[in-house]
Amino acid sequence: MSAMSPTIAPPERHRGRLQLIGLIAVVVGPMLLATAMYRFGFWIPENRSYHGVLVGGQYGRAELGVPERDRQGWELLVTAPGDCAADCRELVYLARQINIGLGREADRAGHALASATALPADFEAQLTREYPQLARYRLDRLHYEANPSLPTAPQLWIVDPHGNLVLRYGSGVQGKAILEDLRHLLKISRIG
Repeated sequence: MSAMSPTIAPPERHRGRLQLIGLIAVVVGPMLLATAMYRFGFWIPENRSYHGVLVGGQYGRAELGVPERDRQGWELLVTAPGDCAADCRELVYLARQINIGLGREADRAGHALASATALPADFEAQLTREYPQLARYRLDRLHYEANPSLPTAPQLWIVDPHGNLVLRYGSGVQGKAILEDLRHLLKISRIG
């Protein structure tokens, strides 16, 4: 005669539970790991693929004290919170050269100057003569200086088609580095 053995769950039921736990771990595990990496700052790569200073948050032209623009598209915006001296003029020249360097994609980006003070007459004449596509804006100095995190020296900003600030460069930057960054942004962008 055979003795009755206690009931044991079939192996399929155990395997099903293990598969469910494994599936949940595969889905939820990476999210928990990414959240922990962000929160505690571990395993974050030190290298980056851009050359300028990444502007975090939702900063736009309004935070700089620059009015909205008429033209849509990417923009190389030079801001001069003080006088437009040699470093400012160099950035204006660089912005135009980068725009030309885009080649067939040059129509996707423009270049502009936002100055807080009136430009000297000779520089104004030079801009009119040599930079016909340069957009010019008035920079609200009080609004600009109200944000202490903004640099006081002239800067070149890459602005997306929605008016958000993406990258920032100071004077002395290499044009090739900015051109690489802008080409990369235009390549991955679905706007502008």
